[in-house]
Amino acid sequence: MVEWQTRSVQDAMIARSWEFNSPPGHIRNIFVLINKKTEAIQHILMIPTPKNTKTYHGRRPSQHGHERATKQIAPTQEKTEQSSELKLRIIPLGGMEEVGRNMTIFEYGDDILILDMGIQFPEDDMPGINYIIPNVEYLKGKKDKIKAVIFSHAHLDHIGAAPIILEQLGFPTIVARPLTLAFLKRRQYDYKPNTVKNLKTITVENLRNPLTFGKFRLTFFPVEHSVMDAMGVVMETPTATVIHLGDWTLEKNEHNKALVDYSFLSKVKRPTILMSEALGITDIRPSTTAPVMKRNLTNILSHSPGRVIIGTFASQIERVGWIIGAAEKLGKKVAIDGYSMKTNVEISKTLGYIKARKDTLINVGEIDKHPDNKIVIIVTGSQGESNAVFSRVVAGTHHSLRIKKNDTVIFSSSIIPGNEHMIQKLKDRIYRQSENVIHNEIMDIHVSGHANREDNIQMLKQVKPDYYIPTYAWHYMLVEAVKLAREIGFKDKNILLLDDGQVAEFDANGGCVTNKRVPCDQIFVDGIYIGNASSVMLSDRQIMAEEGIMIIVALIDKRSGKLIQDPDIISRGFVYMKESKELTGEIRRRVRQILEKQGTKHHQGGEQENGVKNIVRDVIGEFLYFKTQRRPTIIAIINRI
Repeated sequence: MVEWQTRSVQDAMIARSWEFNSPPGHIRNIFVLINKKTEAIQHILMIPTPKNTKTYHGRRPSQHGHERATKQIAPTQEKTEQSSELKLRIIPLGGMEEVGRNMTIFEYGDDILILDMGIQFPEDDMPGINYIIPNVEYLKGKKDKIKAVIFSHAHLDHIGAAPIILEQLGFPTIVARPLTLAFLKRRQYDYKPNTVKNLKTITVENLRNPLTFGKFRLTFFPVEHSVMDAMGVVMETPTATVIHLGDWTLEKNEHNKALVDYSFLSKVKRPTILMSEALGITDIRPSTTAPVMKRNLTNILSHSPGRVIIGTFASQIERVGWIIGAAEKLGKKVAIDGYSMKTNVEISKTLGYIKARKDTLINVGEIDKHPDNKIVIIVTGSQGESNAVFSRVVAGTHHSLRIKKNDTVIFSSSIIPGNEHMIQKLKDRIYRQSENVIHNEIMDIHVSGHANREDNIQMLKQVKPDYYIPTYAWHYMLVEAVKLAREIGFKDKNILLLDDGQVAEFDANGGCVTNKRVPCDQIFVDGIYIGNASSVMLSDRQIMAEEGIMIIVALIDKRSGKLIQDPDIISRGFVYMKESKELTGEIRRRVRQILEKQGTKHHQGGEQENGVKNIVRDVIGEFLYFKTQRRPTIIAIINRI
């Protein structure tokens, strides 16, 4: 997963304080709707495995292999005529033009498999949007053809949309490893508790054992990533074999030599299609190795004079587990703060993926009961998110934690593009409170879970696929992956560059990118709302966040059409009305003029009243822009009593 957090422009609007005395009840109710900020569904609660769960066992993945086909199908870029032979169709619904929203359809005849159902976090110009999920309109009417959904690992950009989409598709069978399934069940419970019983699960305990779904024969293999139980999948069909790596990196020793050889994947039935993430394709730096990172962190934990506070991603559960174990060996207590991290640790500990003595993990409120040099604190918020634990600790607003002069503060995470400014501000504030700050720029204390350029070269050389489809990245990264494949000898006809929703087809004559497309527009989750968000709606939200809002409320006698009292003017995020009495007075004067002029002519309501509201908005809008060079959203309310 890409371990990241995002900010919403809506935060700017929500953060603005009420700038006027509490308005009347009918106006306050309007503002409750305007200012309401819904949270993304993040909570996960432990649910026991349903009775219909199956468990498959087999030999170790190191013995993985298939009989190699003696006859290979010649690859071709040309689109072929329709033949009687069935085609393998690959359709990405997300993950080809963005980071996140990963979901891919594999279709052969009447059999459909799906890999992953992930979310994408909103951009800064999407205020109020919690997250974005794939559009599954193409699968409507095809529920009976969906044989299974495979989940590669437990990060939100791969499982986050599952609760919503699984329900939409009638809860098809899901296939995953134990930790991934546990995370899925908790997320499903958090979405709708009573739907967990509908999950039909197959637990992949040992990866070597094959599964068959219609014409698809599946085997699995382990991949190195930043969460336990990450896996790749081999999908064999009569036409071609897909090798999908999911999210991966090459595990290396301290001399930067890969510990795993994936050349066994070159022996599967041909022709083969390698689908591999390209997120790190432009990273030419040598990867920090896990042994080096662990040695450095152990040295810090051993020699720090006071407490050690570590900021990292909640999704880096494997590293969090290692830190807990290392601290325990040194006789230290570990406190974890941040809801998502505490939840992830709870799940992993319950399943035995994180092992710790009962007295090792303590509550944050108990840290003062122990010597400072015996305390390790792991928190979320390493990207500088304003509401995360790390930022609250640094700002002095955390209920239990404050940074002390002799604390050692560690950033054990990468910098997500776009978060540089927030992280820099966070570092500056930490350095004012403690000089013992360590981050990846001065010491190797973070290992990426994503393959860099050299890793991709090694994988392509080991697997030797007939076709290569780069995935899970921005388009420019996919293009760089195409260029890299060319450099090491791949022909253009064997490299398929896809957009979201674009269909690739493979038959006896080879494979190609077609002109066929399926719906793949973004589906927004905004609190309880799930659907397409128009550009107009997002634009309105952004204007309110950046320019503010003004509400004008007028009470009119429905018989005479005259104003009963001066209009109420309410401003949020525009100007502080108490300090702008002259401006407020001028607005009231102009509104009175409009209503007195229009009211005697149009006091029956209906369309004519809407016309009066439009006049108020236009006139006051132009006046405010002339005076302030800003264009707040103006809402005119006319009540006739």
